[in-house]
Amino acid sequence: MIHNETIDHQVNHRTIRAFKKQTLSEEQLTTLYEAARHTSTSMFMQQFSILHVTDPQLRTQVREISKQPYVGANGDLFIFIVDLYRNQQIREQKGNDDGRLHTTDIFMQAVEDTTLAVQNFLTAAESMGLGGVILGSIKNDPAKLVQVLDLPKMTLPLLGIQVGVPDQEPQLKPRLPQRFVAFANHYPRDFKVADLAEYNQVVTQYYDLRDANRRIDSFTKQINGDKLNNHFSKRDELAQVIQKQGLALDWGRDLQK
Repeated sequence: MIHNETIDHQVNHRTIRAFKKQTLSEEQLTTLYEAARHTSTSMFMQQFSILHVTDPQLRTQVREISKQPYVGANGDLFIFIVDLYRNQQIREQKGNDDGRLHTTDIFMQAVEDTTLAVQNFLTAAESMGLGGVILGSIKNDPAKLVQVLDLPKMTLPLLGIQVGVPDQEPQLKPRLPQRFVAFANHYPRDFKVADLAEYNQVVTQYYDLRDANRRIDSFTKQINGDKLNNHFSKRDELAQVIQKQGLALDWGRDLQK
């Protein structure tokens, strides 16, 4: 394996959930925004925006939605937004209709733009000695978050990220071995759960020896447990919220004429 500063940062990524009580400097903010701004973008449509949440009341409301105590605590909180509103306004103010902006295709391109920008943002933060945690939990109540952030139609809050000076040193969490995630030419269909036995042992040891929240656990136990068991969640309203925001309106509809 090749080693350089960038790759070593990437393969040693650790999620940081505890931050020191200091905010980012203007220079750090500008750098992070620039890294996100230069992310690859589908068809050059640049369909994402970043909301820096500094208002204490808003931070509290986002924390209540996320149900995670560290969200909106120390560190800087950002919400990455799928943003088709800006391009809709460009077309409208030029006297044009919305065209394909309401299609699933364009929505998915915007999701891709936004997700890539989040990763670039985090990689840049880590390269500066900062830490971060990506927050999928902001979608625990997607309709409420849209309301709290006062977002217009044609936008959707996709991911949050909290960034700051690390106040913890968590161990490196073991990932699936390459042979389970990287294939050549064809997707293999001969997967056997038993093949994960060695990896399960590594994960179990990680949970047993880590400094915080020790427990007996494994990868396949998590996949076979509550995370994916049938239960009601406000997250199940996401499809409705997406379409209420005017996005992916053709999803699930018979397009054959």
